[in-house]
Amino acid sequence: MLRRATLAGLAAIGLGGIAQAQAPARNQIVIMREIDADRYDPHRSTALATGEVMTMLSDTLVAMDFDMRTIRPLLAERWEVSQDGLVYTFHLRRNVTFCDGKPFTARDMAFSLNRWIGRTQPRITSPVAWRAGDVKEISAVDDHTLRYELNRPFGELLSQLTLFFASAIDPATVERLGDNFGVQGFNGTGPFCWGSWTPRNELVLNRHQNYRWGPDFYQNRGPAHLERVTWRVIPEAASRVAALQASQADLTQYIPAAFVEPLSRVPTVQRLRQPNYFWDVFMGFKVDKPVVNDIAIRRAVHMAVDRNALVRAVWAGQAEAARNIVNPNAADYDAESDRMVPAFDRAAAIRTLEEAGWRAGPDGVRVKDGQRATFLLYAINTLDNQRMGEIIQQALRQVGIEMRIQLFDATVAWGRLATQEFDAFFLSYPYVSATDALNLYWHSRNRPTPNRMNWADPQTDQWLEAGRSALQPEERARYAALIQRQLAEQAPWLTVARTQLNLFASNRIQGARAHGLYGAGIYKGLDIRTVR
Repeated sequence: MLRRATLAGLAAIGLGGIAQAQAPARNQIVIMREIDADRYDPHRSTALATGEVMTMLSDTLVAMDFDMRTIRPLLAERWEVSQDGLVYTFHLRRNVTFCDGKPFTARDMAFSLNRWIGRTQPRITSPVAWRAGDVKEISAVDDHTLRYELNRPFGELLSQLTLFFASAIDPATVERLGDNFGVQGFNGTGPFCWGSWTPRNELVLNRHQNYRWGPDFYQNRGPAHLERVTWRVIPEAASRVAALQASQADLTQYIPAAFVEPLSRVPTVQRLRQPNYFWDVFMGFKVDKPVVNDIAIRRAVHMAVDRNALVRAVWAGQAEAARNIVNPNAADYDAESDRMVPAFDRAAAIRTLEEAGWRAGPDGVRVKDGQRATFLLYAINTLDNQRMGEIIQQALRQVGIEMRIQLFDATVAWGRLATQEFDAFFLSYPYVSATDALNLYWHSRNRPTPNRMNWADPQTDQWLEAGRSALQPEERARYAALIQRQLAEQAPWLTVARTQLNLFASNRIQGARAHGLYGAGIYKGLDIRTVR
């Protein structure tokens, strides 16, 4: 029904729920989102809802520029890397303070990074500690010098250190709040400070008055132009659209695909885009489960699904159909592997199945050695997954493959996706490069999650380790290409879509720009100002 509604109709529906709302005051903005985070602790959450706020609350040693490739200084004004790639020496800025006014030192940064990798007490186990590399020791040489020593080289360390998991946090606040750190308060070095949080409603941030060390790709390096930012949870898409049209809220990246183009034509609304946005949707197979363990089945699935038509139907033109598992704009992308991925060709899918011994059964589902060509898929219950599942299910049925679907509410889905109960699944994910994406999903040590495919290939592991340790970009790219080609041939997942980042802003603000690091539309927000 939402997809058939007009934009005006949506506005009327949405405004009914926010009729009493007023436009934000001058120098204050409201950013709308669909869901809240469970906490704002960079080491205990991997959620986008945490990350998009964390870039305002705190800083990292280095920053990622808008091209998603170039590393810029942030808390570290410069750094050196030893010839063997094992020691990084970061020289920190001297004018940095936490929100409570306490000077920031290398000891605080060492604590923050060591907490990320589980080396502080009480011990916190971050699910993405591997992103920090194989750490030997992280220590403060003096107040403004940090030594980061690895057991093995990690060519992408600086890229990983731009992510919110590597944020600087105040040790004293962590000790004071204990398990409530990021729930009852937060003390960081970012351009905004913790004000108040009403879970599932709103998080209020206030300007950090001392902030003057923002990354150099902003015109304003601090303090922020804005005095206050309110992150408001508005679950209903209609209400988000209406609030933006009525200037009762100022920014959101959470607009349904069907309404992106109509909203783009509204004179009072700005549409901001980021071409270098790496967040892909895919269908993965557990390669050791019956039926989907057959490469003929997996390749036939690729040939049976018209990804171009699917993406048009599900994302209404607000995503691109994908082939290779890596975005062409990402570092270390391999174009040859794109050509190796099976293309849409229903007749070829049928030939592939026939040649592999899968014969049509009495009900149309193929059979081989007494095994029916049927498999079970799990996914989170979203509108996109519902529609994608229906389309793929129908396409596979036409070549004699049965796909059964079970969808779960997000509150229980992640637990179900950690089991071995299913044969295939839908998910989406962000990454910063080919090497980042490949290491996340394809190393055997990451089974059963996030390597839900149960992919365990010694050659893949060897290439991954060699690529991570490569000191030269060309060498890292060569190993990444080998893996991309291997996966293109073996087809352990069907990459469906490359989603797009559309950041919508009311015309009462200027200076907003879509960033996209780890999916976050806003990064720091230093250039944003209100004009009325």
